[in-house]
Amino acid sequence: MPFRKIINDPVYGFITVDNELIHQIISHPYYQRLRRINQMAMANLVYPGAVHTRLHHSLGAYHLMSNAITELKSKGVNITFEEEQAAKIAILLHDVGHGPFSHALEHTLIEGMHHEEISLLIIKELNTQFNGQLQLALDIFTNSYHKKFLHQLISSQLDVDRMDYLTRDSFFTGVIEGSIGYDRILKMMVVHNGELMVEEKGIYSIEKFLVSRRLMYWQVYLHKTVLCAEQMLKQIIKRAKFIKAFSASALNKFINEPINTVTLDEFCKLDDYDVLAAVKEWCSHSDKILSYLCNGMINRQLLKGKYESAAVSNDFIEQQIKNAAQNFNISLDDAKWLVFTGESNSSTYNFNNEHIYILFKNGDVKDIADVDNALINENLTGKVTKYYICYPR
Repeated sequence: MPFRKIINDPVYGFITVDNELIHQIISHPYYQRLRRINQMAMANLVYPGAVHTRLHHSLGAYHLMSNAITELKSKGVNITFEEEQAAKIAILLHDVGHGPFSHALEHTLIEGMHHEEISLLIIKELNTQFNGQLQLALDIFTNSYHKKFLHQLISSQLDVDRMDYLTRDSFFTGVIEGSIGYDRILKMMVVHNGELMVEEKGIYSIEKFLVSRRLMYWQVYLHKTVLCAEQMLKQIIKRAKFIKAFSASALNKFINEPINTVTLDEFCKLDDYDVLAAVKEWCSHSDKILSYLCNGMINRQLLKGKYESAAVSNDFIEQQIKNAAQNFNISLDDAKWLVFTGESNSSTYNFNNEHIYILFKNGDVKDIADVDNALINENLTGKVTKYYICYPR
């Protein structure tokens, strides 16, 4: 009897796993850790339903990849069994390198290392454990395989990764502005000259996809309260490292030992629960800054977050630092841990490095920004930048 497992997903219904190697990868501890990594970090403090995990997202992206490959094969695109299996494995593991609370702590726990770099290390390790069976998946993941469109399905401005997180995050937050027509987009996909493109009939679905992504970033991912909570979490980890705060959880080694002594296996045992355990432990820490931030995080008594259209003035920053120092009876240097600024950036469409191409019936190929009466045009090039400040209420 052929191998077959089904998983009931709240977004898509039943997801089918009909490949034993893929099932073994899903069952591996490195992959199962994704159950304990929140997809949207601290967004549940604003949208209480946003408690889904990286595992949910990974399986959803796998499902969309399966549908995309089925659609492309029906249009005559040559995709072998080995290529299909590898593409599915690559999308399953594309986020396996995320640490606790996903993007929120990405460059704070492991400084200067992107999650995709860690994903690559983990895929290489799994390839060793599975006796080289993941090599083609590695080649597709790193865009070194000659069929470029397979990598584009995993990483591009119109990949199944983005299609799932927009669909899923919209579903769990209840923010309908993020809803996209992923099924129609998949139906409109085509491969032309070795690249992934969209049929002319899919133009409006693509424009809706890009606009939805823009709205989700400013309404959800970069919401001022979500941003403030995630910045507080970063400050907690930075402060803990600064004062060498001990924790009984697995986080302790990441706080108190050189990061180059941490092994890949130790990283793959770290998850949200370890960080939360440490934060709860530090609520009663003798350090005023650390205990204040931790209590604020646990009890949702957050700093005040504000967005400005221009960089926050130094006078305002200095005043908030003085207020914090006075109210908490701490030094000005310590007060700076409670007042911090930065900027948030988001772009609707990247005109420079990646393109979404439309294939017309007459064989012409145009960038989505160059079609007649394009909604996504050069006016939307570049990043939209907002400046924020967080400080005690």
